[in-house]
Amino acid sequence: MHPIPQRCARRPLAGGRVVPYVTLIHDGHAAFGVLDADKALTAFRRRLCQICGDSLDERCFLLVRPADVVRGCSPEPALHPECLPYTAEHCPMLNGTVTHYRRSPVLASHPAGRPCTDPSCLCLSGTTDEGHGARSGSPGDRYEAWMIHTRNYRLVSLPDEPDVPSGISLDVPVLRRRVLRTATLTSDQQHLMDLFNGLMDGA
Repeated sequence: MHPIPQRCARRPLAGGRVVPYVTLIHDGHAAFGVLDADKALTAFRRRLCQICGDSLDERCFLLVRPADVVRGCSPEPALHPECLPYTAEHCPMLNGTVTHYRRSPVLASHPAGRPCTDPSCLCLSGTTDEGHGARSGSPGDRYEAWMIHTRNYRLVSLPDEPDVPSGISLDVPVLRRRVLRTATLTSDQQHLMDLFNGLMDGA
């Protein structure tokens, strides 16, 4: 079992697990699996690790699914190499203990899965990750971690909102790839991954 990374020593814990920097905190509770959109944007723009919240170093890892290869970007902030093993071990979507995405961000009216006691809280405000809806109710995907050099870190913007990043470009040299979770790919996904791997091996 991987110990808590030293970089995460100052991060809060919930149930003995590190609460990632980008995790939504709702009514004082961590909503694991739900991104806080504001923190995610900050992590993208300031090149912060999504787990510990510190600045990325010379190299970082991107979490990549077949659908992300099609889109050309990883939709989540990057991670330090030191934070990846702990994350891969403890994140249910990466370690295979969850086989499907949740059908909603826990509960439609309160993302942390419990009644909200704050009368001023807008539970369905823009603080949750809009990309979660596209993944909800879907079978768990194959996940890979791609190491890139941070000098090649480039944000991809939303077509209708050029100031809002939708992810980190995958059209960059990949230094190393690591399979975090296997999954049965569709024939189209397998063909796409084979093409990409062939290009990378020939580079």
